[in-house]
Amino acid sequence: MSNIDWAVLISTLLGIVGYGVYKSRGTKSMDAYLLGGQSMPWYTVCLSVMATQASAITFLSAPGLAYSSGMSFVQFYFGLPLAMIVLCVTFVPIFHRLKVYTAYEYLEQRFDFKTRALTAFLFLIQRGLSTGITIYAPAIILSTILNINVTYTTLFMGGLVIFYTVFGGTKAVSYTQLLQMTIIFCGLFAAGVMVVHLLPESVGFGKAISIAGKMGRTNAIDFDFSWTNPYNVWSGIIGGFFLQLSYFGTDQSQVGRYLTGSSVGQSRLGLLMNGLVKIPMQFLILLIGVLVFTFYQYNKAPLFFNSYELSKLEKSEHKAELAQIQTKYDQLFEKKKLEVEKLDAALAKDDVTLINQQRTIVKQYDEDGKAIREELTTLMKKNDANASTNDTNYIFLSFVTEYLPKGLIGLLIAIIFLASMGSTASALNSLASTTVVDIYKRIFNKTGSDGAYVNASRWATILWGVVCIIMALFTSKIGNLIEAVNILGSFIYGTILGVFLVAFYLKKVGSKAVFYAAILAEAIVCALGFAEVVAYLWLNVIGCLAVVIIAYLIQKLFKEDTLRPAPTTNLIIVS
Repeated sequence: MSNIDWAVLISTLLGIVGYGVYKSRGTKSMDAYLLGGQSMPWYTVCLSVMATQASAITFLSAPGLAYSSGMSFVQFYFGLPLAMIVLCVTFVPIFHRLKVYTAYEYLEQRFDFKTRALTAFLFLIQRGLSTGITIYAPAIILSTILNINVTYTTLFMGGLVIFYTVFGGTKAVSYTQLLQMTIIFCGLFAAGVMVVHLLPESVGFGKAISIAGKMGRTNAIDFDFSWTNPYNVWSGIIGGFFLQLSYFGTDQSQVGRYLTGSSVGQSRLGLLMNGLVKIPMQFLILLIGVLVFTFYQYNKAPLFFNSYELSKLEKSEHKAELAQIQTKYDQLFEKKKLEVEKLDAALAKDDVTLINQQRTIVKQYDEDGKAIREELTTLMKKNDANASTNDTNYIFLSFVTEYLPKGLIGLLIAIIFLASMGSTASALNSLASTTVVDIYKRIFNKTGSDGAYVNASRWATILWGVVCIIMALFTSKIGNLIEAVNILGSFIYGTILGVFLVAFYLKKVGSKAVFYAAILAEAIVCALGFAEVVAYLWLNVIGCLAVVIIAYLIQKLFKEDTLRPAPTTNLIIVS
């Protein structure tokens, strides 16, 4: 990067962190540290919720996913708007009225402590692992820019986020996320415009989409039902609904964001706006990946987008074999480019026969290119058995650093850093609040002062930060990050959601029934997930329904004698 890019990057990061710490100064109470004093307006809630979900993984991996396999991932979010409506009707008023710090406090009031502890434990495991992935994403950027091992950049990024999360708590997180999302929207728009600008003069936006479509990259909607296809309309609406409902309704990293709303109405409005904006936003991010794909049909893409891994091979005893593969790849690109230009001409003439003919030829060249890359990754493994051979997370980053103008490179990299910092800070804050409120305060120090709990929260943040950094160091082997984090969540979210639905709607089911149902349901989900019997989105549906059905059956069969009455809030809705 140029000096201008470094200046933009560093000043943006320092400005955002400084602003968040300044706005959260004087945070000394539990309410202020964990819930921001419940003083945030709806737009801050909306952007904070969105920033927590839209981590650096979104901006690194989603364009790479669209580049590699198309836009079908957008269907993952089709259940989101419906989930937001259900949340606004049920979860939000209950949590606000009970004045809880975490979602799991409600479960003890409805059932007992062991049910609360089980769900909190499941959350801590899932969110801790996911946060490690979130920290790893921006570490990739620094590793690529500086051409150093990702281990060092992971330690740096983790330490930076721990600092301002420990210092300011939820207020620092929310205020920084407000600015982060504003900059992110502007930067992404600029990136999309620049990709189109860099295409050949004869290829405008419409033709770029057409060329990508002929090569199978604009397949956004798939109505074919399949239990094993993770991205179709049915898995998106049904499986996605259960996943989003659990994520936003029971994951403390999100619950903690909308509990900062100054009223039930402000929290509701923030969530509804998130549901309306998220799908178009994700569509545009994927669309950028599709445009980058078209760009690389006219401009030679790197043989391998992870420059650090490629440089190791260049310095090895296999460099001669690498040179042969590179020559083969270069020759293939020149031939492919000629055929793409013929496809371009056929589209201009609207010659259907010629278009279909060229599409077949170009797609075959695309497959040949994949075969050459497989030959390369085999060589990389031969040189280093621990080499990271999945480079989809580096595609958009490689394009940004290679082709965008000075200043904009720094801004876009700052965006990815900011996204990671926002989501990681929210996760660390939620891990700390769950640890302190649901475990430390409940078991070890029931009568402590507000100051003692705030200090415990700070230490818990540091502890979880270290744990998540350690997890991040083992993340390079898991493939596309945006898929990995959602697959991980699907193993646990359905079970937790099932527990909450039993609490809300099955008033005659007691604590023992739901506790054992949750354990059995989680075992079923893990067995199906590891065996890959169904696509991962369906695990959310199976886990949730399993808890509800098994808990009901256990209650009927064993007639648990003592049932704890549901909290008096029930489901009365207030405006």
